[in-house]
Amino acid sequence: MEITLTQDAANHINQYLAKRGKGVGLRLGVHSSGCSGMAYKLEYVDQPLADDQVFEQLGVKVYVDSQSLPYLDGVQVDYGRQGLNEGFKFSNPNEKATCGCGESFTV
Repeated sequence: MEITLTQDAANHINQYLAKRGKGVGLRLGVHSSGCSGMAYKLEYVDQPLADDQVFEQLGVKVYVDSQSLPYLDGVQVDYGRQGLNEGFKFSNPNEKATCGCGESFTV
């Protein structure tokens, strides 16, 4: 099992956690949503859950719950700006298709 972060993603997470003043990392998960079936879910973690798998890279801990893990194996998380838009971007080898708006995916 592997989750990877780019340097830009790690920098953004570390900066946000420092600005926030608390937290131990980022939770990455999936949930049912959108026209393709699944969407990524991100939240900052103050207290890890018992079933979390922890991936540490570039000074950042990424927590993934056991139900989301099979859908996220091999995902790379990036952070970037394009024009006026900025945010996390996911490169997931498990994706079979994405919806037209890019908000959801199918595995």
